[in-house]
Amino acid sequence: MEKEIKHRSQIKRNRNRDNRETRPFAKLSYARIPVQKACFVMDAIRGKDVETALAILQYNPRYASSVIYKLLNSAVANAENNKGMNRSNLYVAECTASNGPIMKRIQPRAQGRAYRINKRMSHLTVVLDER
Repeated sequence: MEKEIKHRSQIKRNRNRDNRETRPFAKLSYARIPVQKACFVMDAIRGKDVETALAILQYNPRYASSVIYKLLNSAVANAENNKGMNRSNLYVAECTASNGPIMKRIQPRAQGRAYRINKRMSHLTVVLDER
């Protein structure tokens, strides 16, 4: 009996195809927003329908809300164009912010000392679903 030998790239491709996200989503990597500040905004829209979430983001004074507003619009466009879903039935199923790289900068201080400034980045993801 012959054993079927697959190349490891084929094995990985098959494994990834099984674990692929079927719901429409949009992802923004390396956003110049700290995770904690992005989470304040994302907590406000999680579980809401798309129209309500867009309204919340539009009138929220935080900087992160303008970035997440564009990301949510992108996810809605993906749902309509790629998945053929109706905009009125969509809601925010998941939205996450995870840590990205940190840009380390130096602030000069008195007597030749230096303080470190961490400019944090995040990876933002918005996943939609239909009701």
